Amino acid sequence: MLEEVQYTHCSTIPGLTLSSAQFANFRFEPHYHLEYHIGLVQSGVQRQSFHGETLFLGRGTVMLMPPGEVHDGTAASADPYTLRTFRLSPSLLQGLGEEITGSSAFPSQSAIVLHDSALAEHLLDLHTTLQHPASDGIADETSALELLESLFARLKLPSRRHLSGTLSMEQIQKVRDYAEAYAADKIVLEDLSRLLDLDRFRFLKLFKRTVGMTPHAWLLRLRLEKSVTLMRKDRQRPITEIAHAVGFFDQSHFTRAFREAYGITPARF
Repeated sequence: MLEEVQYTHCSTIPGLTLSSAQFANFRFEPHYHLEYHIGLVQSGVQRQSFHGETLFLGRGTVMLMPPGEVHDGTAASADPYTLRTFRLSPSLLQGLGEEITGSSAFPSQSAIVLHDSALAEHLLDLHTTLQHPASDGIADETSALELLESLFARLKLPSRRHLSGTLSMEQIQKVRDYAEAYAADKIVLEDLSRLLDLDRFRFLKLFKRTVGMTPHAWLLRLRLEKSVTLMRKDRQRPITEIAHAVGFFDQSHFTRAFREAYGITPARF
């Protein structure tokens, strides 16, 4: 019996599909995928047969399953288990991998199980984040880059590019000028990185090292600060109109972000 399964196709990250499922009696017969799978058991235990070996996967393990590897899966007991997966298309994997490592191709390797509780928890958090796509896109792009960077750091193959230095004040100002000019529009990581003729991963790491915040967190704060300025100028202006003016595409998202930043709702500011 298949209790529950849900797929989320990330519109902001073409080639990335997330799945969330709870299984009890349902059994995956031997099968393979054309995409690269990252599997995480959130609760319970999955029994998996792979290359003649029986594996028991629980919370704290990360299963990396390259395309073409035959495997199965079922509950290890009468209790159900909850499974979360990232499904990365070959083009997405190669594109992000090249940004992070400088290598033109992601290395082929056999399936592997990582016993790393910290990494598993980090990936579960990212999975939850990506299931609720951000309206500005930068948060999702950052999460996708961090997802693979976490794996490369753990696998140590291929090695990540060594990035040294910081952004100049002129570069930071260029980013700020662009962000302020287009705050009402959707801004993605590539918009900002292209300003400085950098790829997204290099820009992300150098910006965070220089500013002390990710581009997403920095842009979110800029939008909130601009909303405060607008509210002070015109107390009668509708909250929805202010939210749209600074780049929030719905009032609930704006209100939630505002409360988290200032401790009160925009209506009470």
